[in-house]
Amino acid sequence: MTKLKIFSVIMLLLFNIWGANSTPIDSTKINTKTFFKKSILPASLIVVGSLISNSKFEKTLQTDLRNKIGNDYENKIDNYIVFAPIAEMYLADILGVKSKNHWFDQSKYLFISNLISSTITYRLKVMTNKERPSGGNNHSFPSGHTTLGFTNASVLYQEFKDSSPVLAYSGFAFATATGGFRMLNNKHYISDVLVGAGIGILVTELVYYIEPFKRFNPFKKSKNISFSPVFIEDKYGFYFSCKF
Repeated sequence: MTKLKIFSVIMLLLFNIWGANSTPIDSTKINTKTFFKKSILPASLIVVGSLISNSKFEKTLQTDLRNKIGNDYENKIDNYIVFAPIAEMYLADILGVKSKNHWFDQSKYLFISNLISSTITYRLKVMTNKERPSGGNNHSFPSGHTTLGFTNASVLYQEFKDSSPVLAYSGFAFATATGGFRMLNNKHYISDVLVGAGIGILVTELVYYIEPFKRFNPFKKSKNISFSPVFIEDKYGFYFSCKF
Protein backbone atom coordinates (compact mmCIF):
# COMPACT_ATOMS: atom_id res chain seq x y z
CA MET A 1 0.00 0.00 0.00
CA THR A 2 1.38 3.41 -0.99
CA LYS A 3 1.93 6.27 1.44
CA LEU A 4 -1.01 8.14 -0.15
CA LYS A 5 -3.37 5.25 0.51
CA ILE A 6 -2.15 4.80 4.08
CA PHE A 7 -2.66 8.53 4.72
CA SER A 8 -6.17 8.33 3.25
CA VAL A 9 -7.18 5.47 5.54
CA ILE A 10 -5.82 7.28 8.62
CA MET A 11 -7.67 10.47 7.63
CA LEU A 12 -10.99 8.62 7.28
CA LEU A 13 -10.55 6.97 10.68
CA LEU A 14 -9.82 10.33 12.31
CA PHE A 15 -12.91 11.92 10.78
CA ASN A 16 -15.14 9.07 11.98
CA ILE A 17 -13.62 9.02 15.47
CA TRP A 18 -14.00 12.78 15.81
CA GLY A 19 -17.60 12.68 14.60
CA ALA A 20 -18.48 9.89 17.03
CA ASN A 21 -16.75 11.21 20.14
CA SER A 22 -17.01 15.00 19.93
CA THR A 23 -19.18 16.36 22.75
CA PRO A 24 -20.50 19.87 22.08
CA ILE A 25 -20.22 22.30 24.96
CA ASP A 26 -20.46 25.68 23.31
CA SER A 27 -21.36 27.02 19.86
CA THR A 28 -17.77 26.79 18.63
CA LYS A 29 -17.55 23.11 19.46
CA ILE A 30 -20.98 22.51 17.92
CA ASN A 31 -19.84 24.17 14.69
CA THR A 32 -16.64 22.14 14.73
CA LYS A 33 -18.54 18.90 15.18
CA THR A 34 -20.91 19.84 12.35
CA PHE A 35 -17.96 20.62 10.08
CA PHE A 36 -16.34 17.25 10.72
CA LYS A 37 -19.62 15.42 10.15
CA LYS A 38 -20.03 17.17 6.81
CA SER A 39 -16.43 16.31 5.97
CA ILE A 40 -16.95 12.55 6.31
CA LEU A 41 -18.49 12.19 2.82
CA PRO A 42 -15.77 14.05 0.85
CA ALA A 43 -13.07 12.41 2.99
CA SER A 44 -14.58 9.02 2.15
CA LEU A 45 -14.52 9.85 -1.56
CA ILE A 46 -10.84 10.71 -1.29
CA VAL A 47 -10.07 7.52 0.62
CA VAL A 48 -12.00 5.20 -1.70
CA GLY A 49 -10.55 6.88 -4.78
CA SER A 50 -7.03 6.57 -3.41
CA LEU A 51 -7.49 2.90 -2.55
CA ILE A 52 -8.77 1.88 -5.99
CA SER A 53 -6.33 4.04 -7.95
CA ASN A 54 -4.30 1.96 -10.43
CA SER A 55 -6.35 -1.11 -9.52
CA LYS A 56 -7.44 -3.77 -11.97
CA PHE A 57 -11.05 -2.88 -11.15
CA GLU A 58 -10.87 0.70 -12.37
CA LYS A 59 -8.86 -0.19 -15.48
CA THR A 60 -11.37 -2.88 -16.41
CA LEU A 61 -14.24 -0.47 -15.75
CA GLN A 62 -12.68 2.17 -18.00
CA THR A 63 -12.03 -0.34 -20.78
CA ASP A 64 -15.61 -1.66 -20.62
CA LEU A 65 -16.98 1.89 -20.62
CA ARG A 66 -15.02 2.88 -23.72
CA ASN A 67 -15.95 -0.33 -25.52
CA LYS A 68 -19.64 0.37 -24.96
CA ILE A 69 -19.63 3.96 -26.22
CA GLY A 70 -16.92 3.53 -28.84
CA ASN A 71 -13.20 4.17 -28.60
CA ASP A 72 -13.50 7.24 -30.86
CA TYR A 73 -16.09 8.93 -28.66
CA GLU A 74 -15.34 12.51 -27.58
CA ASN A 75 -17.62 15.22 -26.24
CA LYS A 76 -16.22 18.54 -25.05
CA ILE A 77 -19.31 19.49 -23.04
CA ASP A 78 -17.34 18.86 -19.84
CA ASN A 79 -15.31 21.99 -20.61
CA TYR A 80 -18.48 24.08 -20.28
CA ILE A 81 -20.87 22.49 -17.78
CA VAL A 82 -18.13 22.70 -15.17
CA PHE A 83 -18.96 26.43 -14.96
CA ALA A 84 -22.75 25.96 -14.79
CA PRO A 85 -22.95 26.27 -10.98
CA ILE A 86 -21.22 29.66 -11.16
CA ALA A 87 -23.69 30.90 -13.76
CA GLU A 88 -26.56 29.60 -11.63
CA MET A 89 -25.31 31.44 -8.58
CA TYR A 90 -24.97 34.84 -10.21
CA LEU A 91 -28.21 34.44 -12.15
CA ALA A 92 -29.98 33.68 -8.87
CA ASP A 93 -28.45 36.85 -7.41
CA ILE A 94 -29.75 38.89 -10.35
CA LEU A 95 -33.23 37.41 -9.93
CA GLY A 96 -33.22 38.24 -6.24
CA VAL A 97 -33.08 34.75 -4.78
CA LYS A 98 -32.08 34.97 -1.12
CA SER A 99 -28.52 33.79 -0.52
CA LYS A 100 -26.31 33.30 2.50
CA ASN A 101 -23.85 36.02 1.50
CA HIS A 102 -23.51 39.19 -0.56
CA TRP A 103 -22.34 38.65 -4.15
CA PHE A 104 -18.85 39.95 -3.32
CA ASP A 105 -18.49 37.47 -0.47
CA GLN A 106 -19.74 34.72 -2.78
CA SER A 107 -17.07 35.66 -5.31
CA LYS A 108 -14.47 35.87 -2.57
CA TYR A 109 -15.18 32.37 -1.23
CA LEU A 110 -15.51 31.00 -4.76
CA PHE A 111 -12.05 32.31 -5.65
CA ILE A 112 -10.41 31.12 -2.43
CA SER A 113 -12.02 27.68 -2.65
CA ASN A 114 -10.92 27.19 -6.24
CA LEU A 115 -7.43 28.49 -5.53
CA ILE A 116 -6.90 25.99 -2.70
CA SER A 117 -8.58 23.00 -4.36
CA SER A 118 -6.82 23.52 -7.70
CA THR A 119 -3.45 23.88 -5.95
CA ILE A 120 -3.98 20.62 -4.05
CA THR A 121 -5.09 18.86 -7.23
CA TYR A 122 -2.09 20.11 -9.21
CA ARG A 123 0.36 19.05 -6.52
CA LEU A 124 -1.19 15.59 -6.38
CA LYS A 125 -0.96 15.30 -10.17
CA VAL A 126 2.76 16.01 -10.00
CA MET A 127 3.29 13.76 -7.00
CA THR A 128 1.40 10.70 -8.29
CA ASN A 129 2.48 11.00 -11.94
CA LYS A 130 -0.39 8.75 -13.01
CA GLU A 131 -0.89 8.16 -16.74
CA ARG A 132 -4.24 9.06 -18.25
CA PRO A 133 -6.31 6.21 -19.70
CA SER A 134 -5.82 7.77 -23.13
CA GLY A 135 -2.04 7.85 -22.58
CA GLY A 136 -1.95 11.59 -23.26
CA ASN A 137 0.20 12.53 -20.25
CA ASN A 138 0.89 11.62 -16.62
CA HIS A 139 -1.50 14.12 -15.00
CA SER A 140 -4.50 11.85 -14.49
CA PHE A 141 -4.83 11.78 -10.69
CA PRO A 142 -6.95 13.53 -9.56
CA SER A 143 -9.30 15.08 -12.13
CA GLY A 144 -8.91 18.85 -12.34
CA HIS A 145 -12.23 19.32 -14.14
CA THR A 146 -14.05 17.33 -11.47
CA THR A 147 -12.32 19.25 -8.68
CA LEU A 148 -13.39 22.54 -10.29
CA GLY A 149 -16.93 21.30 -10.89
CA PHE A 150 -17.49 20.15 -7.32
CA THR A 151 -15.85 23.24 -5.86
CA ASN A 152 -18.22 25.45 -7.86
CA ALA A 153 -21.19 23.23 -6.97
CA SER A 154 -20.29 23.30 -3.28
CA VAL A 155 -20.16 27.10 -3.22
CA LEU A 156 -23.60 27.20 -4.88
CA TYR A 157 -24.86 24.75 -2.27
CA GLN A 158 -23.46 26.74 0.65
CA GLU A 159 -25.10 29.93 -0.60
CA PHE A 160 -28.61 28.62 -1.31
CA LYS A 161 -29.11 25.47 0.80
CA ASP A 162 -31.37 27.30 3.25
CA SER A 163 -33.38 29.43 0.82
CA SER A 164 -33.62 27.27 -2.32
CA PRO A 165 -32.64 23.59 -1.86
CA VAL A 166 -33.40 22.64 -5.47
CA LEU A 167 -31.08 25.34 -6.76
CA ALA A 168 -28.47 24.48 -4.13
CA TYR A 169 -28.30 20.80 -5.09
CA SER A 170 -28.58 21.36 -8.86
CA GLY A 171 -24.90 22.27 -9.10
CA PHE A 172 -23.92 18.77 -8.05
CA ALA A 173 -25.78 17.37 -11.06
CA PHE A 174 -23.54 19.42 -13.37
CA ALA A 175 -20.44 18.49 -11.36
CA THR A 176 -21.30 14.79 -11.49
CA ALA A 177 -21.93 15.04 -15.23
CA THR A 178 -18.53 16.70 -15.61
CA GLY A 179 -16.83 13.79 -13.87
CA GLY A 180 -18.81 11.31 -15.94
CA PHE A 181 -17.80 12.92 -19.21
CA ARG A 182 -14.15 12.99 -18.14
CA MET A 183 -14.38 9.20 -17.97
CA LEU A 184 -16.40 8.90 -21.17
CA ASN A 185 -13.80 11.03 -22.95
CA ASN A 186 -11.10 8.67 -21.69
CA LYS A 187 -9.34 11.46 -19.81
CA HIS A 188 -9.70 10.01 -16.32
CA TYR A 189 -10.33 6.84 -14.33
CA ILE A 190 -13.06 6.62 -11.72
CA SER A 191 -10.55 7.08 -8.88
CA ASP A 192 -9.42 10.38 -10.41
CA VAL A 193 -13.01 11.60 -10.45
CA LEU A 194 -13.83 10.44 -6.91
CA VAL A 195 -10.78 12.14 -5.39
CA GLY A 196 -11.37 15.31 -7.42
CA ALA A 197 -14.96 15.47 -6.15
CA GLY A 198 -13.83 14.88 -2.58
CA ILE A 199 -11.22 17.63 -2.73
CA GLY A 200 -13.69 20.15 -4.16
CA ILE A 201 -16.33 19.49 -1.50
CA LEU A 202 -13.92 19.25 1.43
CA VAL A 203 -12.01 22.43 0.61
CA THR A 204 -15.21 24.43 0.18
CA GLU A 205 -16.57 23.15 3.49
CA LEU A 206 -13.33 24.28 5.11
CA VAL A 207 -13.42 27.74 3.51
CA TYR A 208 -17.02 28.35 4.63
CA TYR A 209 -16.16 27.09 8.09
CA ILE A 210 -13.19 29.44 8.45
CA GLU A 211 -14.71 32.34 6.46
CA PRO A 212 -11.43 34.04 5.51
CA PHE A 213 -11.51 37.83 5.11
CA LYS A 214 -15.03 37.77 6.53
CA ARG A 215 -15.18 41.51 7.16
CA PHE A 216 -13.62 42.52 3.85
CA ASN A 217 -16.40 43.69 1.52
CA PRO A 218 -16.06 47.19 0.02
CA PHE A 219 -19.32 46.81 -1.94
CA LYS A 220 -21.70 45.62 0.78
CA LYS A 221 -23.21 49.06 1.44
CA SER A 222 -23.27 50.15 -2.20
CA LYS A 223 -26.53 49.90 -4.18
CA ASN A 224 -25.10 51.25 -7.44
CA ILE A 225 -23.05 48.23 -8.43
CA SER A 226 -24.15 45.38 -10.69
CA PHE A 227 -22.27 42.20 -11.45
CA SER A 228 -23.30 39.28 -13.64
CA PRO A 229 -21.92 36.54 -15.92
CA VAL A 230 -22.04 37.09 -19.69
CA PHE A 231 -22.19 34.41 -22.40
CA ILE A 232 -21.80 35.41 -26.06
CA GLU A 233 -21.57 32.55 -28.56
CA ASP A 234 -18.44 30.59 -27.54
CA LYS A 235 -17.10 33.28 -25.19
CA TYR A 236 -17.89 33.88 -21.55
CA GLY A 237 -16.93 36.38 -18.89
CA PHE A 238 -18.41 38.83 -16.38
CA TYR A 239 -20.23 42.16 -16.62
CA PHE A 240 -19.43 44.77 -13.99
CA SER A 241 -20.81 48.28 -13.72
CA CYS A 242 -20.69 51.02 -11.12
CA LYS A 243 -22.65 54.27 -11.00
CA PHE A 244 -20.97 57.24 -9.38
